[in-house]
Amino acid sequence: MPKNSKVTQREHSNEHVTESVADLLAHEEPIDYKNSALNVGGVPPHKDINETLDLGDERPAWNSKLQYILAQVGFSVGLGNVWRFPYLCQKNGGGAYLIPYFILLIIIGIPLFFLELAVGQKIRRGSIGVWNYLCPRLGGIGFSSILVCFFVGLYYNVIIGWSIFYFFKSFQYPLPWSECPLIKNGSVTVVEPECDKSSATTYFWYRETLDISNSISESGGLNWRMTLCLLAAWLVVGLAMIKGIQSSGKVMYFSSLFPYVVLFCFLVRGLLLRGAVDGIAHMFTPRLEKMLEPQIWREAATQVFFALGLGFGGVIAFSSYNKQDNNCHFDATLVSFINFITSVLATLVVFAVLGFKANIMNEKCVIENAEKILGYLNSNLLSRNLIPHHVNFSHLSSADYTEMYNVIKTVEEDGFSKFGLEPCLLEDELNKAVQGTGLAFIAFTEAMTHFPASPFWSVMFFFMLINLGLGSMIGTMEGIITPIVDTFKIRKEILTGLLFVQRSGNYFVTMFDDFSATLPLTIVVILENIAVAWCYGTKKFIQDLTEMLGFRPYRFYFYMWKYVSPLCLALLVTTCIVQMFINPPGYNAWTREIAGERYLSYPDWAMGICFTLITVAMLPVPVVFIARQFHLVSDGSNTLSVSYKKGRMMKDISNLEDNDETRFILSKVPSEAASPMPTHRSYLGPETASPLENTSSNPNGRYGTGYLMATTPESEL
Repeated sequence: MPKNSKVTQREHSNEHVTESVADLLAHEEPIDYKNSALNVGGVPPHKDINETLDLGDERPAWNSKLQYILAQVGFSVGLGNVWRFPYLCQKNGGGAYLIPYFILLIIIGIPLFFLELAVGQKIRRGSIGVWNYLCPRLGGIGFSSILVCFFVGLYYNVIIGWSIFYFFKSFQYPLPWSECPLIKNGSVTVVEPECDKSSATTYFWYRETLDISNSISESGGLNWRMTLCLLAAWLVVGLAMIKGIQSSGKVMYFSSLFPYVVLFCFLVRGLLLRGAVDGIAHMFTPRLEKMLEPQIWREAATQVFFALGLGFGGVIAFSSYNKQDNNCHFDATLVSFINFITSVLATLVVFAVLGFKANIMNEKCVIENAEKILGYLNSNLLSRNLIPHHVNFSHLSSADYTEMYNVIKTVEEDGFSKFGLEPCLLEDELNKAVQGTGLAFIAFTEAMTHFPASPFWSVMFFFMLINLGLGSMIGTMEGIITPIVDTFKIRKEILTGLLFVQRSGNYFVTMFDDFSATLPLTIVVILENIAVAWCYGTKKFIQDLTEMLGFRPYRFYFYMWKYVSPLCLALLVTTCIVQMFINPPGYNAWTREIAGERYLSYPDWAMGICFTLITVAMLPVPVVFIARQFHLVSDGSNTLSVSYKKGRMMKDISNLEDNDETRFILSKVPSEAASPMPTHRSYLGPETASPLENTSSNPNGRYGTGYLMATTPESEL
């Protein structure tokens, strides 16, 4: 605004202001309304938005665009990319799984990720403030997101604690899980029976690390080593977030980039391993018949959903620290494809290593069964005529064993089962689906014991898991802290989770992973979609984005937000509920006596906890809806936001009545101007269109972004 303008003169004057805004508009020289503080419909100057929305506080901001992108990548790229995506790819037809995943990424993932980025950046609030603004009756969405983040944060940090334990155990040679421990039985030294029945890596995980109980009903007391590791994990997260995004953003430079360095090193090393090609070929060999199964689409949709971190509030929280003119559409597309490429990269690494492990296990199977055959030959239980002449037992290949196995099976058809021979097929080893902790702490650790310089690779791998977990944990904690600080101006610390470091803690991790997030978060994102597309209005939201970004988003997003995404998410919720009732929930329990896993159904009290997790996470939505529907609580819309900056007072007029706002802006006579500070105004939702949208040539007029120079003396406030 020109330095000699009347408004500027009054701004620095002690004179009592009596003229209305309409008088100022009538007498001042022409100005650029889009960049003026008088702009009601357009986008106010960046600093005025920050001043008013933050009620006088300076909102933190990212130091650079790179820091922000790395934070979003660090949050979205987590442990699920390393162990969940490869497992689903292996389970659901290899390359055939990538097709539905990519399709659902386009029609569900990117549009909803763009939506969360856009609302966070536009409103500059955490998950509570965003949904209170867009649709106050659905303001419970933000509280549900916080509860889900709380539940997830409790058990997710335990996984970081496990990784810390393995990380420090890796600084020794040979690795402690490379061989079974020996115990003294009188004067005889024997192998630990539980380890002998399973494997060294499996024993180390279940007995040395978790010291696991036989079922979820047996607590077994605290595992003190895991308790210390959990404390260390919370300490790391706390240090990373001690100064908000100023510290967590800097941590992201390392925690987001380091996993890619490790994955690339593992890929190069993995490709040089014998059998790696078999694993990668297995990955990219599509079983197209799998694509006709509904389950593959449901699991692909769930993975897309959680891979991007939708519904947690972390995406909104990170985006709220952006500048208003940031191109969040580019960010959404970039982060989504980085996430997808990372998943494929991690899958390549996993399948290369699993191909190597499958060859090792196949050779072990061939040797063990060849020794059985030699024993049967020496005891004359088998005729030597059954053995092909070219077979050499001292250099027996997998092909030779398969040929010999088929001959014996054909000739000794009736009594074949008594020999206890296994087919030892490489394909069977590759088809053994290993997921989650089983992949990271059993299959991968076993493969690394066969690497040259195995401690180095083990240190790198578990340090990568710590960084991946830390990146996701920071985003999860931001999903809790940012809306609480924005709404209540307080900071709450969460230092608990001892439930998960009992001897039965691994079963509770599985329970919380299955029930505290999957269904509640899906419902949260459906409600987010409805709040924007149907309550606030898709057309209005796209118009807001046009003003904010400087270009109109593709019409593709209109149809995705309004129709396709809600329908797909509704189908996903329905299938999850149906699946829950068809297959009663359960868990894999490790049994010491048989040194193996067995599937157990949750007891009644555990089922009560499962449904309580879902109910508690979703409870804020109906509670807030009822409270605001019947005006039991205020939605905060009856007060005008006032902030002070450099001697100026800015006022939000977004909650004035239609007629009052029109008179306040357009009145030609000062005496006709409505009082700019009404004592009470009933809430008009953001879906209510302002008359300015019809009477003004400026198409940008709408509630929620208009700010005027206050004409009321400070003493009147």
